[in-house]
Amino acid sequence: MSKIRVGMGYDVHALVSDRPLWLGGIRLEHTHGLKGHSDADVLIHAICDALLGAAAMRDIGFHFPDTSDQFEGIDSKILLQRTVKLIAEKGWRVGNVDATVCAEAPKLQRHIPTMCATLAPIMGVDVDDVSIKATTTERLGFTGRREGISAYAVVLIEK
Repeated sequence: MSKIRVGMGYDVHALVSDRPLWLGGIRLEHTHGLKGHSDADVLIHAICDALLGAAAMRDIGFHFPDTSDQFEGIDSKILLQRTVKLIAEKGWRVGNVDATVCAEAPKLQRHIPTMCATLAPIMGVDVDDVSIKATTTERLGFTGRREGISAYAVVLIEK
């Protein structure tokens, strides 16, 4: 009999003018990027937190602290790969991911298939097991003012 668990992750990063924008493992052309110790891929960070939470393994900051030089500027796809390995060491594998990115700009719809195709093999799942959605906050809050981007992720893991 297989065992399943669900995890939820959330992350937010500020938008700044002097950085590239990485979302869902791909670089997007935009006037601003996300500020962070790593490449600040808010979507991948939310997915990592969801996976770690589902496995009861704390959070991304615990495993990959932003105080460590080892993770400065790191590609978040590497963090996702390491997260999948961490949960696998406890017998878990990814079942599926459902994530939402909250951003006023850039428009993400045309990039979502590439994001799914990029993230699925890292997690060892089919592209159909990765759902990414994009929304705005109707110009409300920090996201609406284009000060930052946030992401939510829900995952199912199986043992």
